[in-house]
Amino acid sequence: MREVAVIGCGMTRFGELWSLSMRDIFVEAALKAIDDAGVDHIDSMYVGSMTPGLFVGQEHVGALMADYLGSAPVPAVRVESACCSGGMALRLGFFEVASGYSEIIMVGGVEKMTDGADVTYALATAADQEYEVYHGVTFPGLYAMIARAHMHQYGTTRKQLATVSVKNHRNGSMNPNAQFPGLVTVDQVINATMVADPLTVLDSSPVSDGAACVILASVDMAKKLGRPLVKILGTGAATDTLALHAREDITTLAAVRHSARAAYDMAKVTPRDINLAEVHDCFSIAEICIIEELGFVEKGKGGSFTEQGRTALEGPIPVNTSGGLKSKGHPVGATGVAQVVEVVEQLRGAAGKRQIKNARIGLTQNMGGSGASSVVHIFQAQ
Repeated sequence: MREVAVIGCGMTRFGELWSLSMRDIFVEAALKAIDDAGVDHIDSMYVGSMTPGLFVGQEHVGALMADYLGSAPVPAVRVESACCSGGMALRLGFFEVASGYSEIIMVGGVEKMTDGADVTYALATAADQEYEVYHGVTFPGLYAMIARAHMHQYGTTRKQLATVSVKNHRNGSMNPNAQFPGLVTVDQVINATMVADPLTVLDSSPVSDGAACVILASVDMAKKLGRPLVKILGTGAATDTLALHAREDITTLAAVRHSARAAYDMAKVTPRDINLAEVHDCFSIAEICIIEELGFVEKGKGGSFTEQGRTALEGPIPVNTSGGLKSKGHPVGATGVAQVVEVVEQLRGAAGKRQIKNARIGLTQNMGGSGASSVVHIFQAQ
């Protein structure tokens, strides 16, 4: 396979974008990415979007976005894998360029969640309908079960869960695209409105609108264009049982572990080589479990690792420098691509106040449902 690089990035601010439609926000992010890449055409387009049919009544999203971007008749397709739709779209785009079929393609992600749809119902379509949703379980409830099990098995504390949110809001306070850039304290997180015990609203990612896009090209083409290169070293994807109760241990996110191993193997790196990571902190407990599965810390120690500041901007493995889903926002189909935008900016040295010194290798981990699907990508500055 050919080497592939990210040569352009663009994203909107995340939040409640009342005055903009789904097509508007996608085109805004796409034009920023095109301008950043300095290209005059694309050969193909992949658009990650979880459930636009329920959020805004719109399907056939690939063709719609190609139309309004003015890129028709290029092939364009929507990719769905719940909340990791954007990350899976990047994986497909990577393989199209790596195969030699296309030279320059766009990968985007978009979701418009705040236009009045029943968001709880729409998101619950990513859970097991017969065994979970029918009985009234929502994703906050599922992740609350994971949190309680982790606390029981490993001694993870309520304070350690809250520290994830505090850290990510601190990072998001330096991100101009973040939906909730305000700082929070441990006490505020713990004493916020309860959603599903022990998780409060400040342990939970918000409902968001937003879009993010990147331009991929072969490394040879990128060099011809004279663009700054961030190479994609590896990609890995995996799945697990959709229903949480069907797993041997609900604190173990096996799809994250398997997708990470595949990406590490392809990139020929280890967890110790990663300088920063953007991970899927849909709830505070998710980040703790994910950093364990990625191999940054041994199983059961993710809470104490976070409390010790090991994942902070100044720590040995900064996690969610963008503010993560918690502070930056979580427009579900866009999240996986927005993670890539953050890592690319970090590896370019263009992340402003939240810049990590000497960042060379970055990782993104995007997840669907309660961990039923996961995709990991590894990037290297050139």
